[in-house]
Amino acid sequence: MPSDPTLTDAYLSGWFHRDTGELFEGFPIQAEDSVLDIGCGDGPFAQFCAERGAEVIFADIDAAKVNAVEALLRQSPARAVLPLVTDADPIPLPDGRVNKVIAMEVLEHVDDPARFMAELVRVARPGAQFLITVPDPLGESVQKDLAPPAYFEKPNHIRVFQRDAFEQLVRDAGLVIERRAYYGFYWSVWWYFFWACKQDLSPPWHPLLERWTETWNTLLSMPDGPRIKRALDQAMPKSQAIIARKPL
Repeated sequence: MPSDPTLTDAYLSGWFHRDTGELFEGFPIQAEDSVLDIGCGDGPFAQFCAERGAEVIFADIDAAKVNAVEALLRQSPARAVLPLVTDADPIPLPDGRVNKVIAMEVLEHVDDPARFMAELVRVARPGAQFLITVPDPLGESVQKDLAPPAYFEKPNHIRVFQRDAFEQLVRDAGLVIERRAYYGFYWSVWWYFFWACKQDLSPPWHPLLERWTETWNTLLSMPDGPRIKRALDQAMPKSQAIIARKPL
């Protein structure tokens, strides 16, 4: 369990298990891996992979974010780092370049999800493992009543993936699904409260958001907290995840 209480929820959801080397439960990272983190954002997933000594290729359409992640990883144990500024159409990598692919909350932003998935599969080796997440439709259905219109406009969430459609998209790309997971009740509620706070998406956070985080961490610290979290994650997850593999 991480000492930082803000990471406890993620850890209990299966993320950042440094003790086992799993970025997400069922998705281990080793030094011999070559990882593509597409849509890397601020780089927490690339950083985890770099800490494991892997080769890390991190890509985003936002050059400022790519530059910031490059600076973050500069002194890491990664055996190699490769920054890419790209819209992934196409991904500027040769066929079969990587054996781990991470695409976190990206598909809901792209114009052609099938084309995007085809590019991910192209740059992956036979046997490569994929970790792909998108917002869950249950949480998004509430956002439709609370969020401003821009939330569902380009370049933000231009589509909502129903669970069966998400699974079919992955299968149609030629991948074999190994695991499905749902998590993030805490973040679902955080976002619902965020719209009431009328603030920028950066700290210092409104007292409502601070108190929600304190309340949630108090729950998780209680003996029954993790069990309650699992039930709430199933009831209203923020995200749905698929771990899949490219056939040999």
